[in-house]
Parts: sequence; structure tokens; C-alpha cells
Amino acid sequence: MEMIRLQGREATDTRSVWVGRSLIAPGGGTSLKASPQEKIYICLAGEVVVSNGTQELTLAPMDSVQFAPDEPRQIMNRGTEPATLLLIMENG
Repeated sequence: MEMIRLQGREATDTRSVWVGRSLIAPGGGTSLKASPQEKIYICLAGEVVVSNGTQELTLAPMDSVQFAPDEPRQIMNRGTEPATLLLIMENG
């Protein structure tokens, strides 16, 4: 997975949120983990499966999902094409 920050943190002076773009290769993804910030993922291209450890949801282009603070989440690209996600979260 490759992530680029677009707004916030070291990318810009935006203070309340940060926005990033993640490129997930086929077969790639993240481990199941939680973070203290609320997160919103928007699928821009491809398809990914997101999980909170008990439920799975498939995101296609323009689908989105929200994870509450401290809710575990995992992202998996089970397809044959790269997937692109937009991530929005509070700057914490």
C-alpha cells in the first residue's frame, strides 16, 4: 500500500483534518487495527473489502465507509486491479 498525504500534517497547514490518497495493489491491504481517530474512506477506483473484524463490506468507486474512533478496521484488495481510496480523518 502506498499513501500520500494531500492535506494536513506535513502536506499543508490544514489543522482540523488530514486527507490522504492510498493506492492498494492487488493482494495488498492493511492489518486489522484501531486508531483513536474517526476515519472515512471513499473508494475512487477499483474495489476493496473493508472489515471491522466481524463484518465485511465491499467498496466500489464512489462507495464510502466510516469507522468510529477506536473501531478496528482492515482494508483488503482481493481483486486483480489496483484500488485507490481517499482517507479523511481528524488531525490528531
